[in-house]
Amino acid sequence: MTDILQYVWLGILAVFTGTPLFAVMGMGIPAAPVMVAAGLFTGIAVGATPGLAGPMAMAISLPILLSFFGFTPDALLPVFGFLIGIMKGSTVGGAVPAILFNMPGTPDSLMTTFDGHPMARAGQPRRALRIAQLSSVSGDTFSDIVLFVCAPFLAVVVEAYLDLPEKAALLILSISFIAAVIGGSVGKGLLSVSLGLIAAFVGTGQALSPRMTFGIDELSRGFSVVGAILGVLIIGETLTSLEDIWIHRKKARIDERLPDSVVDGLEKGDVRRILPHVLRSSVVGSVIGALPGVGSALAATLGYTIGRNYHAKRMKPGDTAFGAGAPEGIAATEAANSAVSGANLIPVLSLGIPGNAAAVFLILAADSIGGFNPGPQVFRFDTAQINPELVIAFGIFTMMSIGNILNWVIGGRFMRAMGILARIPLQYLLPVVLLVTMTAIYVQDTSLFALWVAFAFGIVGYVFRRCNIPVLPFVIALVLASPLEQTAREAFAATGGDPFFLFNSPTSTIFILAAVASIIFFARAAK
Repeated sequence: MTDILQYVWLGILAVFTGTPLFAVMGMGIPAAPVMVAAGLFTGIAVGATPGLAGPMAMAISLPILLSFFGFTPDALLPVFGFLIGIMKGSTVGGAVPAILFNMPGTPDSLMTTFDGHPMARAGQPRRALRIAQLSSVSGDTFSDIVLFVCAPFLAVVVEAYLDLPEKAALLILSISFIAAVIGGSVGKGLLSVSLGLIAAFVGTGQALSPRMTFGIDELSRGFSVVGAILGVLIIGETLTSLEDIWIHRKKARIDERLPDSVVDGLEKGDVRRILPHVLRSSVVGSVIGALPGVGSALAATLGYTIGRNYHAKRMKPGDTAFGAGAPEGIAATEAANSAVSGANLIPVLSLGIPGNAAAVFLILAADSIGGFNPGPQVFRFDTAQINPELVIAFGIFTMMSIGNILNWVIGGRFMRAMGILARIPLQYLLPVVLLVTMTAIYVQDTSLFALWVAFAFGIVGYVFRRCNIPVLPFVIALVLASPLEQTAREAFAATGGDPFFLFNSPTSTIFILAAVASIIFFARAAK
């Protein structure tokens, strides 16, 4: 217990006494807390703008952050702080256009429109936003507590009981599960993963022999993971949206006037009314968030559905039904989708496996900077010497707590002020996003070849979207390809070159069978 408290204290010190902001200018303000606040407000603004999303902002900001703070271990916490702030803020901000304009700012806030917008139309937009903010921050705080407790425990179990073959089989299970779950077709999910692995294996491999370079010297280093992910996620989405607006003439915004608010804040009894739904949806969101690849959209749907059934059985005369402006509907949705943001870091910190697009950029930041390798070894306690990675992990926990406190105190006011962003036409906003993305890629790589690669992957992302092929399995395969290859090679060597090393132990065999079973199960369920 004393060792844990020591690491908690060291993590807090690392956040508040670490890299000073603008050190060259003589400013001694610790960078990490400032970056958490900046990321949180940026995330709220991004979430409040339909057409943008948290992962998009994280993707654009990562190369810029790396160029500003450098690639030394001291940059880890400030960079992580900004990314964590965006991750938390974007979920909260997504409720703003959903409530005010019936336009979900993020996919997981779709269910919020069912009750949030009717409340706004009835003259209670501030009350609806306040309920959304309270529920969202409550769910986020609950999931962070789950993360603080479960991630170290899971990492200790993995480190103690899983050897190299088991870890390789676990990575295969994770990739297979993500491919099977995401998207409407298991076949398309497997295609997306396969293409991601093929793209990741281009270049000089671990055997020091060129693979699929076609004699192009620039490909000997392989594709830039950051450029490829930015291309697939950001450029691909931008091209798709611009085509919808300019060619198919889809409306980019809905401009409608709302009646003036007659309720400025919560009514008496609102907290008691929404509390059961917040607690229930927080549990649902935390469980969903801990599963790689499932995502917050499913958590919001489950939270809303379970809350609606519970509410229907206990409705009293005068109560508002779900879908007609019920505060409980907003609470059930927002608590569930926000509870994913903390729990989705459980597989990241304990296993090194990203469960969603936001987690991908945390792993990319760690890989780019160095000094922190997410996985079971992070939570290794050593009484002989301090484990610096464990200090960073508790520093991450500290920054997540700072983000929650800011969200509780001033997040609601900033959230309500961001409603104006929902009126910016996408045809003006998206070209700016495209320009910033290309600039961020050039800042990261400083070569025109990187820009061409990113644009090529943007075309891939565009084709994926038009063919309804899920993009996230492709991105996660890009990230996990390197650790999968390294772990498999080490396991192969450790077992004396046994080609059946994945079936040498009951645990690894179970993981492989579970990977096959998940593909078969979801393929049959989709029929």
